Order: sequence, then structure tokens, then C-alpha cells
Amino acid sequence: MSRGWSRAEVEATVADYLDMLFVELTGKKYNKTEHRRNLQLKLDARSERAIESKHQNISAVLIGMGIPYINGYKPLYNFQRSLLPEVVSHLVAQRFELHRLLEVDVKKSPAGLPKLDFEAVLEEPPKKDKISEVKANYHANNINYLEREARNQVIGDLGEAFVLAYEKERLERLSKGFLADRIEHVARTEGPSAGYDIRSYNQDGSDKFIEVKATKYGKSIPFFVTPNELRFSQKNANRYFLYRVFELNTKPKMFHLTGDLASVCNLKPTEFMAVVG
Repeated sequence: MSRGWSRAEVEATVADYLDMLFVELTGKKYNKTEHRRNLQLKLDARSERAIESKHQNISAVLIGMGIPYINGYKPLYNFQRSLLPEVVSHLVAQRFELHRLLEVDVKKSPAGLPKLDFEAVLEEPPKKDKISEVKANYHANNINYLEREARNQVIGDLGEAFVLAYEKERLERLSKGFLADRIEHVARTEGPSAGYDIRSYNQDGSDKFIEVKATKYGKSIPFFVTPNELRFSQKNANRYFLYRVFELNTKPKMFHLTGDLASVCNLKPTEFMAVVG
């Protein structure tokens, strides 16, 4: 049976994680292994693997607060309850500095797209694990930074351009150049009412409806879908693809999901319409 972490251990681990996050948001380099080994000296005989798992737990807590996590620490949602108030306490104590860094980072857009590395770009999607609800009535300065980054139009446009390039090359490699020439950027020709962004084609010439969601951050950052996009995925499940582009500002990669979004994603309502009278 694993030993529970003491409050002092949790406090030291949260402080170390946020130190790394602050450095990452400034664009500077740091060494995760060195951080883990230095942190070991403050803990009760914890292995590097145990520390890494705790850092991944902190990533999960931050996502629930609308804050990007450290790239490389994939969120793990099976965290002990004592972790949540400790993260909140540290964020409250440093909220002004955190707000300043996040405010700058979410507004920052990549200058452009690097050359498409077709052989390396596609990854397997994350597993659809059960995700715990992070009940923390805290957002840095009442801002959900993940939602704000998702509304960055430049990032959205670059993500669509990335997928357009990928789809054209995919069809050309299949000797279907005539189909590649027919790909339509629906987000431009029809707008958001269409319910998807790109009309491409499968090898047999059948339609492929693609919705693109892009982020500068990591693979496990949640994305936001509109009711219209959800309905479209349900009505066109056999031909619907969601392409998730991530790490857009470094070396972009992506995974895709197919079918009804309600079946392939954990959907969480973010707002409600209220009518009085």
C-alpha cells in the first residue's frame, strides 16, 4: 500500500512545479530531472517516478482551473484531495505574477508554421479516461486561460492551415491529386454556421468533414466545442473527424477522433442559457 504524502511534501512539490511553470511561461529553459532530484532532498524517500506522478496530478488540477500545464507532465486525475487546496493557496499567493505571465502567453501567437513533417506529425489520441471533476472556485483573476487561448483567432487559423497542408499531402501520397485540388476551406467559404472547418476526402472519394482545434500547449489540453459543432458531429458521425493540433508554436503534431463527439470525448458543460419569465 502506498504511503500518503504529508502536507509538507505536497507543499514542496507544488512549489517546485509552479517554479517550473513560471520559468516555462517566460520562455526560458530548465531541467525537469534536476528539479526532481533536488526536490527528492526535501521529501520522505520518494522516488523520481513518484514525484513525476505527483507533478502530473498537479497538471490535472491546473487544467480544472483553466491554466495550462507544464508540457511533458501529462495530467493524472487520481490525485489526493489535499493537493487541491495546496495548489490554490500557492496560486492565490502568486496570482499577480501568474496573471501577468499567463496574460502575455495566451495572447502570444506563433509567427508561422514550420515545414510539415508528414511522417512524424500524426499521433494516437489520448485514451478516454474517466476525468475527475476539479471543484476549485478559483481562476487566476477570474480568467479561464485555456478558454481564452482557444479563442485566439490566429492560432485557430494556423491550425486550419496546418490541417489543410496535411490533407493535401495525404491525398497526393495516395495518388489522389484530383481530390486534393477539391479540398474546401469551409470555415472561410461558409463560416461557423457550417459546423466544421474543412471538407476533404477519403481515398474512395467520399466526404470527410473535419473540425480543427488547435493549441500552443500540450496534447492533453482540453478543447471547446460549440453546440452547433456537436450537433453536426452527431448528424454526420460516419464522415466526421476532429483534428486536434497541439504544440503549435514548436513542432506541431496532431491526433484525430472520428464520429459523434459525445461518444469519443468527455463533454463537460461550460455555460447555460437562462430565461426568466
